[in-house]
Amino acid sequence: MRIAQVSPYDFAHSGGVQRHIASLSRELKSRGHEVSILAPCTRNEPAVDIGDVDLRTFGRSVPIPSAGSIARISFSVWHEWRLKTMLDDEQFDIVHIHEPLMPMFALTASRFSPSPTIGTFHAYNEGRGKGYMFWKKVLNRGAIRLNGRIAVSEPAKHFANRYFKGDYRVIPNGLDVDKFSAPGPIPSVLKDDAMNLVFVGRVNEPRKGLRYALGAYSLLKWEYPNLRLIVVGAGVPDRESYRIMGERSLDDVVFVGPVSEAELPGYYQNADIFLAPNTGKESFGFIIIEAMSASTPIIASDIPGFASVMTHGREGLMVPPKDEAAIADAIKLLIEKPALRTQFGVDGRAAVERYRWGRVADEVLDFYEEVRETQPVPPAQFKGW
Repeated sequence: MRIAQVSPYDFAHSGGVQRHIASLSRELKSRGHEVSILAPCTRNEPAVDIGDVDLRTFGRSVPIPSAGSIARISFSVWHEWRLKTMLDDEQFDIVHIHEPLMPMFALTASRFSPSPTIGTFHAYNEGRGKGYMFWKKVLNRGAIRLNGRIAVSEPAKHFANRYFKGDYRVIPNGLDVDKFSAPGPIPSVLKDDAMNLVFVGRVNEPRKGLRYALGAYSLLKWEYPNLRLIVVGAGVPDRESYRIMGERSLDDVVFVGPVSEAELPGYYQNADIFLAPNTGKESFGFIIIEAMSASTPIIASDIPGFASVMTHGREGLMVPPKDEAAIADAIKLLIEKPALRTQFGVDGRAAVERYRWGRVADEVLDFYEEVRETQPVPPAQFKGW
């Protein structure tokens, strides 16, 4: 099949959706399909590994706040016209749009694609999705057309269905399990004679919960002198995190900064406990399945995106969001019970097989064929704004 993977997000920046598209595209190409990624890209080279997949770039992006993060998307009218023309000319067998409600690049593909068209919905928000609310009436009046809909998790499905009602197939994000499970170099900051707590996430985003990891660490560091907190991720800590570190004398927290994709597995594999104190707005637990692949015991917030991929007491412990005392109690339990840490690691490694790209790609391809066989492709229609 000739398949177009459409991304609204700038491929010059790494993000969960971009990595998902890149990995899915590589897997589909390895099976003999002709795959093209269509996306904005501010620089000449993408920030994610696309292998030898064809990348069609559509200019620069604009950063906008989105779900507690920053989304870099295109608003260029010229590039939207280029995209429409390309879809008409190429006549792909499948056009697969990721975040099809995201203006304006994805919306253009959704509205004008002449091919069987599938949308994958990645987003989740516990509150009201302001962008979705804005587009709700327009979207449901025919501004876009999808022959099939995928959600990456049950929370993502429920969120999308609130604004754009229809039938959704839940197909999770995939992971290169072997990349995270095969032993790699040990990062020099992780010490064998210490109890290493590892946090992975953009430290300047409050929803990643760094302040709660710092708070829990401060409650335990004096009781366990060999306890260490290693923070992996880009950005500068927010004001609240700085306040906690200053007031509680946390001058020994190790901030590694951003690391390469090749280096990242080593931090998971050599952590004694992985901390995921995120506060919400996570549609899927990417960091959770990465830790599972590395056989690392997990302490995670009990939020829908994480609960969709792990079970409390099986792969790790789940605690109430924004509760540093509960995180500290869970850390203390795992420090005192090394056998439990080992069991969580074993169970996590078994559970993550569900997310291998080979299996996920099988489900995606089956859905492609199902859509092609059962869904006629009417001309795009739009009843007006």
